Amino acid sequence: MSKYWSDFVATLDPYTPGEQPAVQNLTKLNTNENPYPPSPRVLAAMQQSINGNVRLYPPPNADKLKQTIADYHQLSVAQVFVGNGSDEVLAHVFNAFFRQSQPILFPDISYSFYPVYCGLYTIDYKTLPLAEDFSLNLDDYARANGGIIFPNPNAPTGRLVGLNAIEKLLQVNSQSVVVVDEAYIDFADTGSSAVALLQRYDNLLVVQTMSKSRSLAGLRIGYAMGSAELIEGLERIKNSFNSYPLGHVQLAAGVAAIEDEDYYQEMRQRVIASRETLTQSLQSLGFDVLPSAANFVFARHNSHGAEALAQALRDKKVIVRHFKKPRIEGFLRITVGSDTENALLIDTLTAIFEG
Repeated sequence: MSKYWSDFVATLDPYTPGEQPAVQNLTKLNTNENPYPPSPRVLAAMQQSINGNVRLYPPPNADKLKQTIADYHQLSVAQVFVGNGSDEVLAHVFNAFFRQSQPILFPDISYSFYPVYCGLYTIDYKTLPLAEDFSLNLDDYARANGGIIFPNPNAPTGRLVGLNAIEKLLQVNSQSVVVVDEAYIDFADTGSSAVALLQRYDNLLVVQTMSKSRSLAGLRIGYAMGSAELIEGLERIKNSFNSYPLGHVQLAAGVAAIEDEDYYQEMRQRVIASRETLTQSLQSLGFDVLPSAANFVFARHNSHGAEALAQALRDKKVIVRHFKKPRIEGFLRITVGSDTENALLIDTLTAIFEG
């Protein structure tokens, strides 16, 4: 607390990001980064972008990146918005669409930064409980609201909502914006993305990122897709905040990442295969593992507490995520690592249980 702060600052409850420890020989399975490097084409494009042009401001409208994303998803450029990671994109989404007289709706178990943004922008909200099996029932959202947002697949559970359920919600909820936050959608079955519904529903906004499936968490490239009128609202917010959210290197990397489809599909399938193997290995050790369509699993052991397990793993330089929150305090969220990292995790857990 400082006497120089605006009174509003003291009311904020800031988000705490996932831990990024500077420790050698660490197996890091806590923040859902991709275990594999970006495409070689991405690295080459980044190198080529580092030249004398960095003395110049980057293109404020990111036209080439927008066009590349639009072409990939068969949209128009007017339907694409880009920003400095999906976190920034989502912050603009909350500011642009959710400052309404009615409360916005989102699941009780989802991203902890949703309430943070509500506090930042003075947005009223109501959380709706996931079912006992941690599935999301969108029928619960057919009520008066100032907007709806949910992650799909959900985080931290990893469970996926099908397109039929999303479309049913859109059909009964046409008076407010529905945001589907798809940070992990590329690890679900092909065709699971709500992008397929964009041409039919003007109030649908889909947010994605290049942090996970395209291995660019360190560059911060996020984007939203929706009707031209929604995108225009985001552009107005962005250009009232920071006209240059993406630099030359980010723009070049983003274009190359989308263009190298073969590499993206190969790495995506590798993570999906590793997820299935990891799930089976955890189950063989006595874990209950929720069905996951993400690059992580959400697991609870039948006889060992999650907090104690997380600490025991940390003591052996393996880091996973534990949430001290109601309903999920018994679970660990475990990032799908490389096959080597996953095997080390299983070996470490086995040693803990036998010790």
